Amino acid sequence: MDTYNFLRGFADSWALLALFLFFIGMVIWLFRPGAGKLHDDAARQIFRNEDKPKDKGSRDD
Repeated sequence: MDTYNFLRGFADSWALLALFLFFIGMVIWLFRPGAGKLHDDAARQIFRNEDKPKDKGSRDD
């Protein structure tokens, strides 16, 4: 059996199974209980150092 056919057979069977299991594991990891707080924190991270806008009615002349 030459190398190409061996690698092709491996990719069609075991590598496909390994990638599928990895995908399922990542989906479970992302939607696990308690992960929502971390996702919300990551989503708001870019706004942490942003200055708050001034009121439109006040004038600082």
